[in-house]
Amino acid sequence: MSTTRAALTDEDVRMLVKGATPDERAIAAHKICRFVDRNDLTGEERARAEEILRVMAQDATELVRRALAVTLKASPMVPRDVALRLSRDIDSIALPMLSMSPVFTDEDLIEIVRLADPVRQVVIAKRPRVSKSLSAAIVERGVERAVEAVCANDNADFAESTLQDVLVRFEESERVLAALAYRQVLPLAVTEKLIDMVGDTVRDHLLNHHEISAELALDIALGAKERATIDLVDQAGRSVDVRSFVAHLHKHDRLTASLLLRALAHGHMSFFEWGLSEMAAIPHHRTWMMVHDAGVLGLRAIYERTGLPARLFPAFRAAVDTFHSMEFDGGAKDRERFQEAMLQRFLTQPVHVAKEDVEYLLDKMDRLATETRSEKRPALAR
Repeated sequence: MSTTRAALTDEDVRMLVKGATPDERAIAAHKICRFVDRNDLTGEERARAEEILRVMAQDATELVRRALAVTLKASPMVPRDVALRLSRDIDSIALPMLSMSPVFTDEDLIEIVRLADPVRQVVIAKRPRVSKSLSAAIVERGVERAVEAVCANDNADFAESTLQDVLVRFEESERVLAALAYRQVLPLAVTEKLIDMVGDTVRDHLLNHHEISAELALDIALGAKERATIDLVDQAGRSVDVRSFVAHLHKHDRLTASLLLRALAHGHMSFFEWGLSEMAAIPHHRTWMMVHDAGVLGLRAIYERTGLPARLFPAFRAAVDTFHSMEFDGGAKDRERFQEAMLQRFLTQPVHVAKEDVEYLLDKMDRLATETRSEKRPALAR
């Protein structure tokens, strides 16, 4: 191994084996490991390097074994038998290898998860790549902290069935459920189950960052599963693909006058436009012109084409007029100002509407008034 000898010298190897002090052997070990990691070795050189690494892994001095584990923790040059030996060592040596060594097989890591203490399970859960089989093993056998860590690791691959297992095994763990909710990608079925299991803050994140079905959104929006701090009509208005969302609702006969009124109550004009477009079978650009640019008759014409109740037209007319009268500046209070103005107009309309619609809008007005008073109170106190 002429290249290695020229770079390291026989003295380095002798120092590794027979160094007078642990520090001297550790320095020699570090130098050899750096050389192995940074150079392309021939087959013969690699074979000899592996034998030297095996000597290091059996050294009685912790500093030598740690120099090997830390320096070559991400190197493919470490023989698998050496990596496995180090994985059974004390934490200061095992954890660096377990954290990222690429020489472990999935079977190796699954077996370690099965037998290891919680600290090692957590380290494995945070590896730069976690396969589906390994994540399944962690979910099945890992402690709560390990499952939280693997759920929070967006480089961990999950089968949908494994994510469902997380919901079953850790249904009462706020930490695990939150870690799962904040993953970048979640299957629809998992998202919808999580919505019923987590607190308001995490639920709000789910609704804003993950897809949910139109059925669930509408159920919650209409009150079947309504939460005090979440109104999923807002989610309909913020949908990435409003057109598809509206088409789905219409296909299932759930695009109702009540839903459109509630959407307008929240200032979601785009949702209203697409709703009219879908129900009237008129392209969206023409619908937009009839709502906004065709004078007082445009809205009535398309409204009548939809088949929506004639008795509710004054309420929709009031909402659209309020929208046009507002001066939107993009500020944080735009939507609140619009909601309040629209609701006031709606409630003063001389039109008979369904009792549940009035109750909903009155409740919304009460909440707006409460929020306004709570915002003003600190300022008055000062």
